[in-house]
Amino acid sequence: VPDPVLGEVTAPIEIVNYGDFACPACRAWHSAGVVEQLTEIYGEKVRFVWKDFPIITPYSPKAAEAGHCAASQGKFWEYHDYLYESTTNFRDDGLKAAATALGLDQAAFDACLDSGEMAGKVRTNENEARRLGFRGTPGFTFNGQALPAPPSFNQLAQLIDRQLQSP
Repeated sequence: VPDPVLGEVTAPIEIVNYGDFACPACRAWHSAGVVEQLTEIYGEKVRFVWKDFPIITPYSPKAAEAGHCAASQGKFWEYHDYLYESTTNFRDDGLKAAATALGLDQAAFDACLDSGEMAGKVRTNENEARRLGFRGTPGFTFNGQALPAPPSFNQLAQLIDRQLQSP
């Protein structure tokens, strides 16, 4: 199962967000619109990758699985945005209601979530986040380098400009 990506695979800049749908700081970073601003300015030069780091609540791992179940229907980013913007219920009924609201194939989504078929993918991402030394969410890497804290738009823009100017 590939990680959800926004942007071109060939982009010279890769920003990875290790997040948790139930994390207030992750929600705040999402709400700040950093991804949209950077996409508007840098376009095809930047790609964003989502990886799970579901450690905030007991429901976080299942919410992460739900994201991948939505991804299997090509709707990861819509589901991602819906969880951050429109729900705080990360129990199974809330996750399934989000799929309903987005018009996903409900039977397929429910079967995916109930079977736990995405649990291995979620664990792999979580283990990667821990190897990078992340202790909380959200965690970020910029072209493979861990960033010390959730980066602001200005911090990322400076990193991107520096990277694009280097020979």
